[in-house]
Amino acid sequence: MDNAARLPDMAGMRHGSSKATGPSQRQLRAGEVVRHALVEVLRVEDIDDPALSGVSVTVAEVRMSPDLRHATAFVQPLGGGNAPEVVAGLNRHAKFLRGRLGSHIELKFTPELRFMVDESYEAARKMDALFASEAVRRDLEPAAAATASVVDAFLAESSQPTSRRAPPAKKR
Repeated sequence: MDNAARLPDMAGMRHGSSKATGPSQRQLRAGEVVRHALVEVLRVEDIDDPALSGVSVTVAEVRMSPDLRHATAFVQPLGGGNAPEVVAGLNRHAKFLRGRLGSHIELKFTPELRFMVDESYEAARKMDALFASEAVRRDLEPAAAATASVVDAFLAESSQPTSRRAPPAKKR
């Protein structure tokens, strides 16, 4: 059997990985640089838009395209209110923000910006509510009690003094 028949097709995969999963280290680093610079631009600049006046915006994450020419910023207004209007206002002023962003970052290209509502806070709130529900808490308590009893038994066993015997002699 020849080796070509056994090897998987690696066309289109990155070097050193068996599956193309998630963003590259370069995309993550560039996204974080853009996020920090975007926060600074939003803090300093006054944008003349009724949806953005007097609103503090949290930039939770910036995802970069593989060629680093496009950036999607996930934002949430402080307090979570009127998020769609704030995102629409930011998207209306994306070109202005891109121009200001260019002076804050040292990338070959200043990425085109797109803003989206960050849903992660809402998802976390829903998970907290789910874990706090009586049905889930009831299901988790027996497992926690069983784990605690195993740990207690282990600690009781390990705290008892052991006899020190000499190791058996090696045979020659």
